[in-house]
Amino acid sequence: MNRLDQYLALTTEIGRILRYISFGTCIPLLVALIFREFDMLLPMASVPVVLFCIGTIFIHLPSKERESRLSMSLFSVAAIWLICALVGALPFYFGAGMPYIDGLFEAMSGWTDTGMTMARDVDALPQTLIFWRTLMEWFGGIGIVAFTVALLNRSSVSRLRLYNTERMEGPRDAFMPSVVEQGAQMWLIYLSLTLGGVVLIFCSGVPLWDALNIAMTAISTGGFTIHSGGIPFYDNRLLELLIIPVMIAGALPFKIYYLMYRKRECRLFRDEQAILLFLLIFLGFVVITMDLIVFNGMDRWSAIIHGLFMASAAITSTGFQTANLTVWEPVSVLFLAALVFIGGSSGSTSGGVKLSRVIIGLKGIKYWFRRSFVSPKAMIPLRYNGKNFQRADAEFLVARNMLTFILFLLAILFALLLIMHFEQPDVDTTLVIFDVVSATCNNGITTGFINPDLTVWSKLVLVIQMWLGRLEVMAVLVFFIGLIRGFEW
Repeated sequence: MNRLDQYLALTTEIGRILRYISFGTCIPLLVALIFREFDMLLPMASVPVVLFCIGTIFIHLPSKERESRLSMSLFSVAAIWLICALVGALPFYFGAGMPYIDGLFEAMSGWTDTGMTMARDVDALPQTLIFWRTLMEWFGGIGIVAFTVALLNRSSVSRLRLYNTERMEGPRDAFMPSVVEQGAQMWLIYLSLTLGGVVLIFCSGVPLWDALNIAMTAISTGGFTIHSGGIPFYDNRLLELLIIPVMIAGALPFKIYYLMYRKRECRLFRDEQAILLFLLIFLGFVVITMDLIVFNGMDRWSAIIHGLFMASAAITSTGFQTANLTVWEPVSVLFLAALVFIGGSSGSTSGGVKLSRVIIGLKGIKYWFRRSFVSPKAMIPLRYNGKNFQRADAEFLVARNMLTFILFLLAILFALLLIMHFEQPDVDTTLVIFDVVSATCNNGITTGFINPDLTVWSKLVLVIQMWLGRLEVMAVLVFFIGLIRGFEW
């Protein structure tokens, strides 16, 4: 099969997904009508119209049937995310007068749940665009997956593969297969968590509009805020405390919610990822709080609040922040970067390399040490998530997860070298490293290094980094290999 036929085998399903997504992107038009921002109707309408047109064109291209391959699934997911970001930039370009590269950064930051922004003054943006940023993050959490699951009844792009190549990739049982089969139940869980977050945050005394936007970005572990001042704008300690459980809810494996919903069974404190998540939040809370008291001379109550909030925001990859990292000691910034790098659970909306990989990595080290002290003929299993993996499967499981660690580190190093050549920053290198790690791991906490004054090339590198991180590097690499060499390699 020639190269064109290989691509045509994917266009029908990609087209259907894009058209399906286009209907969801009509929601901000209602916001424009509610706030009487009639001048935003056309810029905002460009997204559903363009997505629908692209989808229609793809559907009507002559489709070619062929055997499903994992490379095709990876290529399709990467293409969908890229198209959504390219189109999602249009309202910022037409409606806010932002340079297109800034709009692309904003859209990719939204769809990938990163939360970094190129807007110089968020408060000056129309409410329509503010909600569009929120909606992209909410859809980006699990929305595209749910669209896909609900749509694909049969496909050359395997549903399970397409689901696993999205941000929730982990071991195959990271999310219950029955949930993949029932997108409606998945949406019900996500909507319930979002509504619960809105009610909880509204109890802090913020306006309902603010509570809605904060809850949607918190449950999707996104981090966009509707004010330039971020969460500190509200000067509300209760709000900061109430956001924390919403961020944690988004970073927990959705398998837990499914079991609670379907089987009335709570495994919150029996799930290895959930346990590690709470342990890391506690560790981060203790270390950051002590650093703020000892190094920064902060009073204990403020240090406790900042320590708890920043540790939770870092490990859940939400990106909300209440502290200025430029006044932190470098050791504190690097410790926070380590939490950002790890991220939340597989099967959640969060970023990072995932807690499941940390667990497998630690178990892998223990597995190799145990094998070093016994007979080569001894059968020593690697136990993970209630299952025993024998030698071949255990080695493959550990190797696959360590490969992701290596790819993340290489991507961060390569981007860091490029950006430092483009910018030649005169700030502490620790701050540059932190922001690049945060962008790659789709966190969004920033030291301020990433800002609208960066060169176009640095912004483009960061756009690719967010895309790489959201799809865990491999899918984007396969995308470019597919463009260059096709799927027969």
